Amino acid sequence: MSFYSLWPAARTAIESTLGLVYPNVCQLCQDEEATAAEGYVGSNCRRQLRYLQPPYCHRCGLPFRGAITQAFECANCQEVDFAFESVRAAVLAEGVALEVIHRFKYQQARWFEPFLSDLLVAAAKPVLTGAGWDLLVPVPLHPVKQRHREFNQAERLARHLGKAAQLPVRTDLVRRIEPTLTQTRLSRAARAANVRRAFRGVTGKPIEGAAVVIVDDVLTTGATTDAVARQLRRMGAARVCVWAVARAVLDGVA
Repeated sequence: MSFYSLWPAARTAIESTLGLVYPNVCQLCQDEEATAAEGYVGSNCRRQLRYLQPPYCHRCGLPFRGAITQAFECANCQEVDFAFESVRAAVLAEGVALEVIHRFKYQQARWFEPFLSDLLVAAAKPVLTGAGWDLLVPVPLHPVKQRHREFNQAERLARHLGKAAQLPVRTDLVRRIEPTLTQTRLSRAARAANVRRAFRGVTGKPIEGAAVVIVDDVLTTGATTDAVARQLRRMGAARVCVWAVARAVLDGVA
């Protein structure tokens, strides 16, 4: 059971205890009030977020500047055969959003979880609800990396979205079987090669005809989520889309 699924009285008691260890102050700027329920991110820092709004590529979610008023597919997606049908994210992966995600993942700053999950739920729930989606699949970590990190950030975020959208979260369908290099500094081609054989669908877990939502924290080129989507399609998924908290843009490439 996660902290945020506890009864209100128990949650209030734990938040009070947390307040003794972590003062009710924004953990980014240290200059304004922020509570545990807010993920210790204050209102001024929240105002620095750039929410992902149209126009963006309807396939990979890459944002564009300009006055494009109809759905379009970017040049990159016209050259790449993605196994997912669309990508959506709540915010751009920059500034406050990227700093929080990095601390959450790499410094075990789990107090940021409510902030990140609220961003994801607020953006994704209205789109997913009543749209025929069947289940959520968080991008899996390799067991070695998960033991080192002690948690899978994508799974924790998916749990919040699953509860809000009333969709089951399945962590038993796809496994990460190869420990890959970090994707951060790799080119698009290197990212794709890095994860091409990293995942494997679990036999005996048919999802024939299912509409599946892959959940991750950050999407950059789409190589990782595409590799997961290919496994899900091989297992019988009829539709696959991707939802992430943040959408990164590197050198203008989705």
